[in-house]
Amino acid sequence: MEKKATTASARLRALPAQLFQRLAASVRAVCADTYAGLMQVGHTTLSVVGAAVVVSALALGVRGDVRSNLETEILAWLQARQDEANLSPEGIASDPLAVERVTAAAPSQLPSEQARVAFWLSKKYRVAAEPLSVLVAEAYDAGEKVGLDPTLILGVMAVESRFNPYAQSPVGAQGLMQVMTRIHEEKYEGYGGQLAAFDPVSNLHVGVQVLRDCIRRAGSVEGGLRLYVGAVSTDGSFYIKRVMTEHLRLQAVAQGKPIPRYFPSFTAKANKAPPQPETSDASDAASASLVQTKGDSEAKSIEATDKVAPVEAATEAPANPQPKRSEATATVADATPY
Repeated sequence: MEKKATTASARLRALPAQLFQRLAASVRAVCADTYAGLMQVGHTTLSVVGAAVVVSALALGVRGDVRSNLETEILAWLQARQDEANLSPEGIASDPLAVERVTAAAPSQLPSEQARVAFWLSKKYRVAAEPLSVLVAEAYDAGEKVGLDPTLILGVMAVESRFNPYAQSPVGAQGLMQVMTRIHEEKYEGYGGQLAAFDPVSNLHVGVQVLRDCIRRAGSVEGGLRLYVGAVSTDGSFYIKRVMTEHLRLQAVAQGKPIPRYFPSFTAKANKAPPQPETSDASDAASASLVQTKGDSEAKSIEATDKVAPVEAATEAPANPQPKRSEATATVADATPY
């Protein structure tokens, strides 16, 4: 009896260990089966994904339109995510690349002559020197290429728009140089279309082309200015005088000389224009025949603007200036303060 009791007691003590071993074996079997099932599913899934990737790659390689649409959608999605990430607390998206669209440069980067002109124009017309630095540099570069004095280009720009790149006249002249966009539409094709009239540098380049064509047609700067403003029933002397006076002021500023107080009178009388070669470009001939044609209403509006616009030289002239004679120009006239 004692031996049987001892055997039963030993079996009771071994029972928990046996139960644990059986439970561990069951867990191992379940884990092994689960792992095997997951591996099977994974292999199947990878096979399906691989096949889908191969089919998609073949489809994208053959169908360019599908590839283009997919790229567009992906880029749009990425751009939307970036815009969401760049949202400021006020809900306005920031644009780190905005500075690349700015038409501005440091005046210190210009040559001394151009920097003097930029600072003088900035002070007179109350325009920031940084955007003016770009316009001055572009005027010098364009003037050198087409054979025009850059201070003349800047003088036209000052009189036409007072350096407002978004200016528009009642007759449709637009931008810094007040180019008639509908007439010179073809000149803007190389800049992306008519809306380039409101890009300062593009408008300057097109305006320089128009001004060059006008001067070539008229045979003189004064006559070219009359064609540029489109004076028909008048000689355009008021506009010519304004531009030439500003031109001479800018010349003095560029050379570091004192600004003159008296200027000769300018008229549109000019030498006969040189004959144009027969092989000239048809577009140049068309632009020469059309030129600006702003009409006298445009010239009158410029004159009316001048009556209310401040003129720096007027404060420099004495109360009773004495007229002088000038023999330096072909159109000799009494000198008048302006």
